[in-house]
Amino acid sequence: MSKQYDIIVVGSGPGGYVAAIRAAQLGKQVAVVEMAELGGICLNWGCIPTKALLKSAQVFEYIKHANDYGIEVSDAKIDFDNIIKRSRDVAAGMSKGINFLFRKNKIDVLEGFGKLNASKQVEVKDAAGKVTTYQAKQIILATGGRARELPNIKIDNKKIVGYRKAMTLEKMPKKMVVMGSGAIGVEIANIYASMGTEVTIVEYLPRILPNEDADISKQLTKIYKKMGMQIMTNAAVEKVDTSGAGCKVTVKTEKGTEILECDVVLSAVGVATNLEGIGLEEAGIKTEKGKVVVDEFYRTNVPNIYAIGDITAGPALAHVASAEGIICVEKIAGLNPHPLNYDNLPGCTYCQPEVASVGMTEEQAKEAGYDIKVGKFPFTASGKASAAGAKEGFIKVIFDAKYGEWLGCHMIGANVTEMIAEVVVARNLETTGHEIIKSVHPHPTMSEAIMEAAADAYDEVIHL
Repeated sequence: MSKQYDIIVVGSGPGGYVAAIRAAQLGKQVAVVEMAELGGICLNWGCIPTKALLKSAQVFEYIKHANDYGIEVSDAKIDFDNIIKRSRDVAAGMSKGINFLFRKNKIDVLEGFGKLNASKQVEVKDAAGKVTTYQAKQIILATGGRARELPNIKIDNKKIVGYRKAMTLEKMPKKMVVMGSGAIGVEIANIYASMGTEVTIVEYLPRILPNEDADISKQLTKIYKKMGMQIMTNAAVEKVDTSGAGCKVTVKTEKGTEILECDVVLSAVGVATNLEGIGLEEAGIKTEKGKVVVDEFYRTNVPNIYAIGDITAGPALAHVASAEGIICVEKIAGLNPHPLNYDNLPGCTYCQPEVASVGMTEEQAKEAGYDIKVGKFPFTASGKASAAGAKEGFIKVIFDAKYGEWLGCHMIGANVTEMIAEVVVARNLETTGHEIIKSVHPHPTMSEAIMEAAADAYDEVIHL
């Protein structure tokens, strides 16, 4: 008879491992099923290693522009192998950290591929093919996502690569075509362009980072073109010929068809959910449009089975999965958590300069019928940004003119991913624009641009 648990979590990404630890803190006997590295895609192949690569690219950019800071540096070179190695070492260290936290919280790791059976048990198939069945009072599915493929352009991880392979290429490509300009696309484009690769971004929609405010997209496009990237919007990759030494990419544009030649194509066209083979059909769990259907506390239609993270309808973001995991297990444990407010979730893109946002774009606020006040403060007017040599970008705020509700905030610039949390907390507390203006921000900082942008919305700005 196998060991019985209070909770089994299938998947150890930022949803699964956080849920497991919180459950253990609440006195539950917990096991986590994982077939690969602890920490899932985020720690091993997503959030963390990409930030390590971006940091290497940023350091190289600093060195190339050292003269701007009165420092003379000569003969700086890219050591591509060591840049990749550093990124992998950072990821490995984070994964080991999860292992430590699991041991500390007495969480068992069940190594293998986990699936539900018709009896609502978890079957774990290990690397040798042996299947062991485990029982739990509650089961949480947190199997995450993977790179989505276009039907006519399959990832071969040789010449057409997904984000995983893009982080472990054997050599730095001279030319790269990036399909898709969401966070993954623009981050990896930034990494390689900073290191000297000729990068072309192909985006099907009218602008890059299409989910961001239009002003943010416009600013990033301008910066990327200045870096030497080619940006093709309203464009679609129709096919990729990999029969030769490199790739011939056929792109359909408004002006006609173009053929781009490159060494490698990055497919960054979104995220697909990992629902296949995990026993949803056997257990009778309802899905809709490729997502598991859950309620506000992540309960599926089957009693005692829950689902969190990328496999549910919310945004596929690590911090969202973690928040869902905590709410889910706190509800299981009999606490009274508040449902997650999906209208107040920050989104961050870690390109250089960084992009961060929360709430409505200006366009969305107008479409929703709000009479709005919009404020904008450019970093060219910030003393700290000038001193740091980081004058590119701005803060944009949107308030409801009638009640002062903070509808949205959009940032592009150095370190803005660290600054967006102020807005998330303020919106959570229903803070108004006037309260932000009257909250003293330290000087000189990048963050005082939030106060200045709010002041601009109410015609009280000092430094413009």
